Amino acid sequence: MSEQPYTTETAASRVWSVAGLCRAISDQLKARFNLVVVEGEISGMTRAGSGHCYLTLKDEQGQLRCAMFRRVAESLNFEPRNGDLVQVQARVGLYEPRGELQLVIEAMRPAGAGQLHEAFLKLKAKLQARGWFDEARKKNIPMRPRGIGVVTSLSAAALHDVLTALQRRVPHIPVRIVPSQVQGVDAPVNLIAALTSVQALPGVDVVLLVRGGGSMEDLWAFNDEGLAQTIVDCKLPVITGVGHETDFTIADFCADLRAPTPTAAAELCAVTQASDLDDLDDWQSALMAVVHAHMEREGQRLDRAERQLGRPSAWLHAQQLICNKLSHRLERGVAVNINQRQMRLQPMALRLKQAALNLPKQLSHRLDKSQWLLRSLDPALVLKRGYAWLQNDQGLALSSFSEFHSGLHVTARLADGQVSLTVDGKQSVTKTPSA
Repeated sequence: MSEQPYTTETAASRVWSVAGLCRAISDQLKARFNLVVVEGEISGMTRAGSGHCYLTLKDEQGQLRCAMFRRVAESLNFEPRNGDLVQVQARVGLYEPRGELQLVIEAMRPAGAGQLHEAFLKLKAKLQARGWFDEARKKNIPMRPRGIGVVTSLSAAALHDVLTALQRRVPHIPVRIVPSQVQGVDAPVNLIAALTSVQALPGVDVVLLVRGGGSMEDLWAFNDEGLAQTIVDCKLPVITGVGHETDFTIADFCADLRAPTPTAAAELCAVTQASDLDDLDDWQSALMAVVHAHMEREGQRLDRAERQLGRPSAWLHAQQLICNKLSHRLERGVAVNINQRQMRLQPMALRLKQAALNLPKQLSHRLDKSQWLLRSLDPALVLKRGYAWLQNDQGLALSSFSEFHSGLHVTARLADGQVSLTVDGKQSVTKTPSA
């Protein structure tokens, strides 16, 4: 049997140009892979005269060509070399002039512990030379803040520890929580945004930047130069409590006060309520001592006056009664004033406790509602009900009868795939109004 010759009838309905197919593939890659995080070993790295870097990321089973433009390369806080194990955040695309798959790197960080330590020391020396660690530039911590801001992850155990410590020590001070990622590639940007937001909250006088312990990789978000800049520029004093007592990050060196743990940060941010109440008792005792001393001096004056006047007993007795009455009124007034202040503190403590208990429920309800709204807007659900999305050759949506003509090539996207169609003819359908 002879081989059937190639004809346009046996070929695909559309003949692609090379550039057109490359662009289509590139668009699909960008739509499917927006930003990805890839770990691999650097190989064949070169730096062009423009400052752009070109390299290959590889592991035991594959490799990918990568491009890192000058603005990204100059923002790195370490010097990448061939053989280094790194993690990159990148966009997936197609380099059309060569038809090669390519990663365009947006961020890079070391993945090996030794390289992380080297990058840490390099950034530490750089920022120390700028004077960012100097004690002279750091802000004082207010011992009785009007409000306390907390920047951390809502799911972190550190948040529970901090709130427990604050409730125990300063239940009368309101706490404002600004959630943020504390681990991963996106964490530095999240932390910077959270620190910026907490400064705009009314009544907040100090900020706690906290997260629990972990490996050096887990805490790496707190070794970011941009986050360090935000801490230095923050108009509020910042107390860090990152990791355990032996963990040190760049954020700790830049902060106005470094605490060894998240709980310790909560303990250092304000004088305890019990201490203030003890001070009130001391002031009450001191005031009463002054009052009694004054009354004793005035009593002695009266005694001298009595002797000089020849014992006008009735008048002196009346004056003594008046003095005693005024003394009792003054004592009662001081006691009532202190009791009123203590009673005002108690409802404030109860309201703060209730707010702390209700906050997780409120946030969980908002999250559930947002998830439900997001699922209801999923276009895939519409396609699963039997609808299709029609596109022309240029990938534009077809939504009007006037856009169709005989011979038009149409792509119909369904819930589980897509079908290429050709319009054979048009028929206008007019809806007849009901009688």
